[in-house]
Amino acid sequence: MSTLLFLCLTFTAAGRDTIPQPPPPKIDSLTSITVTGVRGAVLLRETPIAVTTVPTKKLSTTIEPNIIDALVRHVPGLNAVKTGPNISKPFIRGLGYNRVLTLYDGIRQEGQQWGDEHGIEVDAYGIERAEIIKGPASLLYGSDALAGVVSLFPFVPAEKDGQIHGRWLQEYQSNNGLIGTGLRLHYSDDKWWWAAKTSYRIARNYSNPIDGRVYNTGFRETNATLEAGRQLTNGSLGLHATLYDNLQGIPDGSRDSLTRRFTRQIYESGQDTLDRRPIVPNPVLNSYALSPLHQHIQHYRLYATIKKGRTETLLGLQQNIRREYNHPTDPQQAGLYVRLNTVNYGFKYMAPQWRSLDITTGINGMYQANKNLDGTDFPIPDYHLADGGAYLYGKWKFHSFNLSGGMRYDIRHLSIPTNHQFEELKKIYTGLSSSLGLTWQATATLTVRANLASGYRSPNITEIVSNGLDPGAHIIYLGNRDFVPELSWQQDLGLDNKTRNWDLSLSLFNNHIRHYIYLAQVADAAGNPIVDAQGNKTFQYQQSAAHLYGLEAFTSLHPECLKNLTFTSTLALVYGVNDAEKFAHTDIHGEYLPFIPPLRWTGNFEWILSPHSTISSGWEYNAPQHRYLALYNTETPTPSYTLIHAGMNTNIRLSKTLTLQWLIQIENLLNAAYQSNLSRLKYFEYYTQSPNGHLGIYNMGRSLSTRITIPF
Repeated sequence: MSTLLFLCLTFTAAGRDTIPQPPPPKIDSLTSITVTGVRGAVLLRETPIAVTTVPTKKLSTTIEPNIIDALVRHVPGLNAVKTGPNISKPFIRGLGYNRVLTLYDGIRQEGQQWGDEHGIEVDAYGIERAEIIKGPASLLYGSDALAGVVSLFPFVPAEKDGQIHGRWLQEYQSNNGLIGTGLRLHYSDDKWWWAAKTSYRIARNYSNPIDGRVYNTGFRETNATLEAGRQLTNGSLGLHATLYDNLQGIPDGSRDSLTRRFTRQIYESGQDTLDRRPIVPNPVLNSYALSPLHQHIQHYRLYATIKKGRTETLLGLQQNIRREYNHPTDPQQAGLYVRLNTVNYGFKYMAPQWRSLDITTGINGMYQANKNLDGTDFPIPDYHLADGGAYLYGKWKFHSFNLSGGMRYDIRHLSIPTNHQFEELKKIYTGLSSSLGLTWQATATLTVRANLASGYRSPNITEIVSNGLDPGAHIIYLGNRDFVPELSWQQDLGLDNKTRNWDLSLSLFNNHIRHYIYLAQVADAAGNPIVDAQGNKTFQYQQSAAHLYGLEAFTSLHPECLKNLTFTSTLALVYGVNDAEKFAHTDIHGEYLPFIPPLRWTGNFEWILSPHSTISSGWEYNAPQHRYLALYNTETPTPSYTLIHAGMNTNIRLSKTLTLQWLIQIENLLNAAYQSNLSRLKYFEYYTQSPNGHLGIYNMGRSLSTRITIPF
């Protein structure tokens, strides 16, 4: 295959004019789709920051347990810290949690994202496309965009034919028996549009070759969306409402020491010991029924968008309710029960262009109120938070050069009254962000990008004042009230080359963070981790300087002489170092940052059999991770592993107006037993030794998935 491609590319190139010609546009290319910037649509080749777009075609032909895992498949530099199939936290270039900002249709997602044990509260079936900004994006979004932004765009009707259209979707994944159903109805004409969407997904415990079925990893998820809009004389108005409701199992990894079969808690903490936990019977492991010990997450969102002339206004309300049930003798009593209300606002003005100079200015921010309700555990306090920032952004185009940049100032006020075990606290955090970037269209096919950016992030609530057990994470968190904001300074350099036969993109980054906040396990005087009677470990937040650097590469081969064949490949590498003087040259004993993904290399072949059918096959290779944080047994080394996947996508015409899309996909084709370096379940272990030589919980085994989509 490689020889054939080489000969094909050689002869094709030799037969063309030697003068470089710009390649034809590709609607579905990952590198040519326009992105939404501060001034409407901006071509990717004109932006100096590292941005990857995932279009509708890619999302509609990818089956994953959740939307973040679907994006990870296509975006180098994007990873996910996982706690089972449906809980994935986005990490960009080795940074996650409150350092990655998730946007839903421009609204910042606020749902206790500091927590390990729940994912992004959105309907995966309703997302049409996504954009991932890699690197500090505080200039436009303020705090929490220190590492980058995952921007999700829901479906918006575009037919404008005055007819009601719709889509029905049915999905099944064999490993955990996931059954998903989605229905969408929508209408649009020259003035009005509306859409109604709903979906339901249910799954049982997943399985792998080492653990069998992993107890308490099933879930039930319900979503609903209603939205409507109207075209104005010089703009548009939109009103949107979404509902997310998820019942999610909480695995704890407890097992029988001899058989390694999973056990379950039936007594309260005072009487609960490992030897008093019975083995989970097979009918329960194979059932769709959830354990009494589970979490219930609800997220409600109501927002309006107004575009009028050169202005855009956004106003949103969100409510996130999170319950974690951890009392086996009183299943109706929540251990953790918190309610987070958020008001989002934003306004921007785009000035008329003057001598090829575009200026955009704006303000955005939020107000939050968190309240502990009828729970028994209080890892975070009641609090009020007010946040706002103003920015100025400019873009100047001169011949083949595009120069862009700006500045922003943020202020955040945090107020914590005396409540539960927390003392009163009032804090004000401020931050100055800036960016300066240049793109150069060196030739018709080659673009060079360079960007300098500073970012800012206020400490989140757990990092400041946490003082107790998070029952879902099985961790006792300890915060620090004297923390100051994180400040980053990052340099990016990128090259993009697009020809008729191949595309290549390369991004290099170097990121220095002052006052970096990280978790370290607490140990006693003898160096042994401090663990309570139920096996919950204690972690305390620390602050120091950090340095992260690495690269991402993307290539696509689509030779003209093999028009039906496309080969794509991605490569991502990041190193993270704790720059505290006491950890200098200590390697795994404190120098390396936790949760750093290893080198990841992916490849995928796609062959178009006919205008209606496509087959694909590829791999994902994760190198061994020997640069881990071994201090106090926080992390352990991770061996390398390779996952193989294959799939088929075909369209079947049912009538003149009805076409069925059928997608079949096999993940982990060889049923490899592996543990991801970013899987929290890897560390869910109560023993230091195991009869079968395996510790912790392994990732999902082979899974055959199928999806049927019928637009009408």
